[in-house]
Amino acid sequence: MRLRSSFAAALGALALAVTLPTSPASAATGQFFFTYERDGKTLEGYLRNPRARYCLTLEQVAKPDSTPAHSPRNRTNSIATVYTDVDCEGESFPLKSGGGSGGKDVKFRSVVFNQ
Repeated sequence: MRLRSSFAAALGALALAVTLPTSPASAATGQFFFTYERDGKTLEGYLRNPRARYCLTLEQVAKPDSTPAHSPRNRTNSIATVYTDVDCEGESFPLKSGGGSGGKDVKFRSVVFNQ
């Protein structure tokens, strides 16, 4: 009986070890730059090694009365898709990995990295 209990416990521990995640959350490698306005000043923002497959609303431009960010520059290893609204809603614009960019006319409030 004791052998059977030990075997069951070992088997349960093995099953638990196999099902637990062993790597950190997926992230794009590199930086994503953007420009935004605040109090009449033009400022630069960036995301370093952003989380992948997760919508990131840019806190600098999340409020409805703020001006959207513009001029995105994607220096990550992932395709970045920017969205006109928070929570990755609205019109979208993809930026290729490793150097994709958009001009001042590309206005956005959120982004997702596809890697």
